[in-house]
Amino acid sequence: MSDARFADADPSPLVLRAEDAQDLTVISALLQDSVLAITDITYEARARRFALLLNRFRWEDADQARRDARPYERVRSVLLISDVLRVQSDGIQRDDKDLVLELLALSWQPAEDGAGRLMLEFAGDGTLALEVECLNVDLRDVTRPYVAPSGKMPQHPE
Repeated sequence: MSDARFADADPSPLVLRAEDAQDLTVISALLQDSVLAITDITYEARARRFALLLNRFRWEDADQARRDARPYERVRSVLLISDVLRVQSDGIQRDDKDLVLELLALSWQPAEDGAGRLMLEFAGDGTLALEVECLNVDLRDVTRPYVAPSGKMPQHPE
């Protein structure tokens, strides 16, 4: 038996859940370089839900697209975080309705009894910190993949 590889991925929409730090690492990798408008972030305090509608780069398809010499793809995805107690932001101009954010990573800072802080780190040093009762994160693709407008795979200089 061997570990799963991106090349083994089913081309159907992703539907994933993270309930621990290891699960979150997978979702973070898949969300790297996602872009979204500030207006595509919603926090429902009474329902304790925080949601983002993202344009996710399809990392799981990038190697195959390169081999097939076809365009890279993005897909619209919803990231839903449940059991949210409080949201804080740093370095993000929430009143700038034209602001476009690029998500770099999700990270987890555990506290006692399963609670903790979920950090969403954006390019340009912006961060959203969510105090949560427990780690309860869902990622779901909600559209068909489309050709990435830039036509390029995101790059990260060393």
